[in-house]
Amino acid sequence: MSSIKIESIVRESSRCGESPVWEEKSNSLLFVDIPSKKICRWDSLTKKVQEVTVVCVFEITDSAVSSVAIRQSGGYVATVGTRFCALNWEDQSLSDLGAVDKDKKNNRFNDGKVDPAGRYFAGTMAEEIAPAVLERHQGSLYALFPNGTVKKYFDNVDISNGLDWSMDHKIFYYIDSLSYSVDAFDYDLQTGKIANRRSVYKLEKEEHIPDGMCIDTEGKLWVACYNGGRVIRLDPETGKRIQTVLLPVEKTTSCCFGGKDYSELYVTSARDGLEPDKLSRQPEAGRIFKITGLGVKGIAPYAFAG
Repeated sequence: MSSIKIESIVRESSRCGESPVWEEKSNSLLFVDIPSKKICRWDSLTKKVQEVTVVCVFEITDSAVSSVAIRQSGGYVATVGTRFCALNWEDQSLSDLGAVDKDKKNNRFNDGKVDPAGRYFAGTMAEEIAPAVLERHQGSLYALFPNGTVKKYFDNVDISNGLDWSMDHKIFYYIDSLSYSVDAFDYDLQTGKIANRRSVYKLEKEEHIPDGMCIDTEGKLWVACYNGGRVIRLDPETGKRIQTVLLPVEKTTSCCFGGKDYSELYVTSARDGLEPDKLSRQPEAGRIFKITGLGVKGIAPYAFAG
């Protein structure tokens, strides 16, 4: 086993970095800073970060941007407030693709990801009073289909979070953070239907809150543990944790594989909610980390087909 190396790649700290996505054609890592309303792109060649502040380009909302994904036809899609949006990176223009939770003024989207058929899945939650403190059971899971329709899957969600699909596309993995569980559903790729929800892993006390998640080519799940300062590797078939990678920050939020052969694990983190004494002990809180030497690879992200 080669030795694992962890390094921070972006000097600027995010208040709450989230939704890392590797974009192969630009050798870049996309991510968002939720409360700062920014969509960012870190160029792995120049090491520079470009950013779009969503509040400036979208007059009708003053809402957090919570996830970003690649769009097949060019540009990106993002979840902003309670809207699915399309972003033209060149002119920084944002267009509305559909709104949800119209009866819940205090809600916003959280994590989102595109499935292997090009549907953009994302779930909602109530706005937080403090990190992970919020009105319970207010969220739902949705998907934006390539034809523009928005489908609601289920409600009663606390904090809709990490999501991914098995290598054979027959299982959908999902995290509702405050259930402290990684769940699985049977998945029908043709229709996008889900069924038979079950828990495949319950988090240990020291792992704290499950947040963002991704899958590797061996079908194992990597879960970022908010307040746990780690990412864990799980076997969803046995329900066992295989590996723990500790990071120098407490609020690890999400992860994705990237780099030229998808052997690098990128991990986002947050600094919001840290007391001053903790911040002083975690100078890298809110940064993005690259982990190499894991000996496993991920897969390229799917692109929204609409």
